[in-house]
Amino acid sequence: MQYFWAFVVGGAFCVVGQLMLDVGRMTPAHVMSTLVVVGAIIDGIGWYDPLIDFAGAGASVPITSFGNSLVHGALQELERDGPIGVITGIFEVTSAGISAAIIFSFLAALVVRPKG
Repeated sequence: MQYFWAFVVGGAFCVVGQLMLDVGRMTPAHVMSTLVVVGAIIDGIGWYDPLIDFAGAGASVPITSFGNSLVHGALQELERDGPIGVITGIFEVTSAGISAAIIFSFLAALVVRPKG
């Protein structure tokens, strides 16, 4: 059942994103930003961790989990270090993902030449 719920929850995030593209006529950048903000809001009200416990990778892999990571790290560091922790917490939790995106984008740019 764990795989089933991961598929359903992850698929639901994808369906919402696709509907935003097709029906809402949003650009991919707007869809991505919106889903990150939605993930941040869901974590801010305390619902994202139970969702991850329920759906596993179905909730921790989509772009919404990046918003979850941003808020989660900021709130943890806020409790530990005060207001400066909000800034440091955001980067502490997400630095590996941001670094990987930069490195792999650079490597892809070396290999693939864009058209036009």
